[in-house]
Amino acid sequence: MKIAAAGKQLRETLSQQNGKPGARVLVPTMGALHAGHLALMKKARDVAGPEGTVIASIFVNPIQFDRPGDLAAYPRPLEADLAACRAAGVDVVFTPEASTMYFPDRSVTVTETLLSKGLCGATRPGHFDGVCTVVLKLFLLTGCDAAVFGEKDVQQLAVIRRMVRDLDVPVEIIGHPTIREPDGLAMSSRNIRLSPEQRADAPKIQQALQAARRSGSTDAKEILRIASEGLEASALDRIDYLSLVDAETLQPIDQVERPAVLAVAVFYGDVRLIDHVTW
Repeated sequence: MKIAAAGKQLRETLSQQNGKPGARVLVPTMGALHAGHLALMKKARDVAGPEGTVIASIFVNPIQFDRPGDLAAYPRPLEADLAACRAAGVDVVFTPEASTMYFPDRSVTVTETLLSKGLCGATRPGHFDGVCTVVLKLFLLTGCDAAVFGEKDVQQLAVIRRMVRDLDVPVEIIGHPTIREPDGLAMSSRNIRLSPEQRADAPKIQQALQAARRSGSTDAKEILRIASEGLEASALDRIDYLSLVDAETLQPIDQVERPAVLAVAVFYGDVRLIDHVTW
């Protein structure tokens, strides 16, 4: 496994891979890797084939954080992450610093103007501008043929798909189902920041969403009522949002008549967790 810490070094490393059969597949991460990330890397290897190149990026992207405290608290266990990448069979790991990714006077940002406005985008100003900008930079730096993203962040995946479509970016976007703990909590790098009591309570997020789906209702008000009751029975501190949206456009709906997503973001103290279920 080779490690590159800057764009020039990454390009030089990847140039040595030129001519190899198989695809070049990227797994973008912010580190603090868990089994969910490793599943993405396994999928990347399946897509790349045994002779292809799997690239993982580990970069805590500062321009997608809307809360400075969240950025400062984000875990950065780099040595453990590199060991995990090596064990997962990653060929190249890109570990840049912010100073090598962004010029001090940078003035270009990639902005999506529809799918990013609701859900997380409504309460995290600038978040998806940061996501789109860094993801496009990673596509350009790696020259990847495909990239694998987890479906846990359903809005992020939809926004990236839209960016690729609208800008004619020649990268195949591959979604991977959410990986969960045995008790149903969606795996997240933020989970380690939960207290034992919060961690024990957090599976109630998914349970509340599942209760709404199992109700059989197609009426948005009823679906949201059931999910809200389940969330209010938990020990979380506050709900950031709870929304039922069209799966393609991410716009709020009144009735489930086509594929839909019930999405939520909650806070346990200052730890923000997201989850969703689909129809």
